[in-house]
Amino acid sequence: MEDPNERTPLISEEEKIEENEEEEESQRLLNPISKEENSPVEQVAMTVPTTDDPDLPVLTFRMWVLGTLSCVVLSFLNQFFWYRKEPLSITAISAQIAVVPLGQWMALRLPTRPILRGTRWEFSLNPGPFNVKEHVLITIFANAGAGSVYAIHVVTVVKIFYKKQITFFVSLIVILTTQVLGFGWAGIFRRYLVEPAEMWWPANLVQVSLFRALHEKEERPKGGLSRTQFFLIAFTCSFAYYVFPGYLFQMLTSLSWICWFWPKSILAQQLGSGLSGLGIAAFGLDWSTISSYLGSPLASPWFATANVAAGYVLIMYVLTPISYWFNLYKAKTFPIFSDSLFTASGSIYNISDIVDSNFHINQDAYHKQGPVHLSTFFAMTYGVGFAALSATIVHVALFHGSEIWEQSRASFKDKKMDIHTKLMARYKEAPEWWFWVILVVNIAATIFACEYYKEQLQLPWWGVLLACAIAFVFTLPIGILTAITNQVVGTLISAFVYLGTAWWLMETIPDICVKTATNTVWTCPSDTVFYDASVIWGLVGPRRIFGDEGVYEAVNWFFLGGAIAPILVWVATKAFPNQEWIRLINMPVLISATGMMPPATAVNYTTWILVGFLSGFVVFRYAPEWWQRHNYLLSGALDAGLAFMGVALYLCLGLEDVSLSWWGNDLDGCPYASCPTEKGVVVQGCPIVYS
Repeated sequence: MEDPNERTPLISEEEKIEENEEEEESQRLLNPISKEENSPVEQVAMTVPTTDDPDLPVLTFRMWVLGTLSCVVLSFLNQFFWYRKEPLSITAISAQIAVVPLGQWMALRLPTRPILRGTRWEFSLNPGPFNVKEHVLITIFANAGAGSVYAIHVVTVVKIFYKKQITFFVSLIVILTTQVLGFGWAGIFRRYLVEPAEMWWPANLVQVSLFRALHEKEERPKGGLSRTQFFLIAFTCSFAYYVFPGYLFQMLTSLSWICWFWPKSILAQQLGSGLSGLGIAAFGLDWSTISSYLGSPLASPWFATANVAAGYVLIMYVLTPISYWFNLYKAKTFPIFSDSLFTASGSIYNISDIVDSNFHINQDAYHKQGPVHLSTFFAMTYGVGFAALSATIVHVALFHGSEIWEQSRASFKDKKMDIHTKLMARYKEAPEWWFWVILVVNIAATIFACEYYKEQLQLPWWGVLLACAIAFVFTLPIGILTAITNQVVGTLISAFVYLGTAWWLMETIPDICVKTATNTVWTCPSDTVFYDASVIWGLVGPRRIFGDEGVYEAVNWFFLGGAIAPILVWVATKAFPNQEWIRLINMPVLISATGMMPPATAVNYTTWILVGFLSGFVVFRYAPEWWQRHNYLLSGALDAGLAFMGVALYLCLGLEDVSLSWWGNDLDGCPYASCPTEKGVVVQGCPIVYS
């Protein structure tokens, strides 16, 4: 039996932590943080605590075990569901919740006696109660597996779409170098993107709020719920509800009710379809529809949501319809909303016919099929992408140029710090030269891989340097916008798991990423868009699409429009200095609003904007106390409930291929939304327009 005396240090450590917490709380009450010292961002000041205990153990045995486990599990699940027609994104919120009972159990059961006692490497498997700092590091591990690895698209496209040979080893090099490369940029630019109090990264507040709910002791408000109780109720409701849009009644994903009234009208279905059209009045009652591509709308500040909404309306409901119904570039020959590539006659472009054995374009076959054509909306998204690039540079130069200059000067002398920066100043920073080494080593490794494995990667050494130069130019302006509008072991682990999972699926699932009558699940929507982009920018080349040899040369004017737009806003702020709302117009965000479309669809945006309005404007303005206590908790609970039920549905029903076939599981109910309206164009499954 275990000696009960060995448990004594655990109890005393817990009492010590409680005493520290009580002392910090009393100090906070006696010396409240002034408004000037607190964060200048209201949402941060309302959410993030202003106290810290630097003595809490952090790099513990249970942190490494639970962190690694969280990273592996989330990496596997996210890559597994990423290839599906309706991707299911399992966020780090799920792991953040799941590890709490595990951490507490380990704190209760693991032995407390020191290991390697008397040496410089002495440590304990159980240094005390499971604490918030361990929890944060575990969640950072989980975050590495909670998104997606961009380079997986490269492997999938080469292996599945182009059907070319690429080995697992080469794929791993590509993924590791591209993933770790980002740490170099992050470290170099941290003084601009991390240290300033204005760089607040809104999405992180969801997890901060949840950490407080799980670790801080609080009394239940009279007649109300504690944070923990509220979270558990919301989590249970989210978990139970997802069985309907996830299995029993999948039409809840996109309720395109206009199509129901005009089942034979191409025009009505183009307007009303939430998945294949403009999505007018379409909405979804499914949290995965709302949050799968744009993230949680509850974590987006209202000014950012409003900019996205304005940009979405401008592009989706003004520019796209005008371009389509004026038949620009023969737009009516193609669907109004599609990520496919077409021939001039409206048929799907046969890409495999124009790829030769050396992975280059076959000029004769290309001239035989003719130029590549895009749907109206797809062409528009490239145009606004061009505009967003130029708008970002001009916007940051005009509105943040002086801040960048001051921050550069401040890095060589004392700088003004808010309370959170002061708390972080207690800890020793990683030296900047570490990040430069990471950056240089990874660039060198990438160049070596591209040169040594030319036949598989098809990227010359100068292409690597050009890509790095572009990244260097855009990291700061894009990073600033992301930080105001919405790290290494975990990344390495996730890279192995992501690639291993993807490779296993590509080797075992027949016709993966190919939409056929028998394969309606594993259609790889994001990889399909990436494949189209590789054709446009790599195989065919931008000159034959957007250059003097292409159909869409005029799209380049978007670069100029994007550069001018922030100047107009800047001039307006100078002309009307008392109109604060003008400064909230963020042209890069507004212009790039539809950057996730495709693969995101209209219903993803319309519902996201609606929920963002209710949370960021209505509740934040008229019920600020409720918003402060519950907004981010609700977001985390919805994420976690969806994730757990999604996994349960797959394990219980998906593995056995148990499905329901009835009208309620017709995702959109708009079969003619993708049909052309040009006279005489013949497309299978579509009525022919004669007049």
